[in-house]
Amino acid sequence: MGFKVCGLGFTAARSVHIKTSRLQYTATHCNTLQHTAAHCNTLQYTATHCNTLQHSATHCNTLQHSATHCNTLQHTATLCNTLQHTATLCNTLQHTATHCNTLQHTATHYNTLQHTTTHCNTLQHTATQTHSLPLSAACSLSLSI
Repeated sequence: MGFKVCGLGFTAARSVHIKTSRLQYTATHCNTLQHTAAHCNTLQYTATHCNTLQHSATHCNTLQHSATHCNTLQHTATLCNTLQHTATLCNTLQHTATHCNTLQHTATHYNTLQHTTTHCNTLQHTATQTHSLPLSAACSLSLSI
């Protein structure tokens, strides 16, 4: 007969010990797998969160680019409005200058006519006083001068 341990034969006791060791190993392995699965879930959550942040950053960059483009367009529009105002003012000044030139030409023509009329009147007066020139001759002389 063999040795007895706790009321079991040596072979049976050894078999219980091996089974217990295997159960402990399996339990430890199971705990390790559970820990690894939990860690994996944390990493997946972190990766998802990171992807969300990257997407948000990309969206933010796009919005910043759009805002910069919008500011450039606003500046261009303001500049365009200033140039349009300047062009309108320039056209008004050109129109005014043309009108002024017409008035100057008219005034010069009027002054010439006035001078001619005065000269003609002087000649008429002289002719009337001296009776040396007929009236029609005095006027035709002043118009040729």
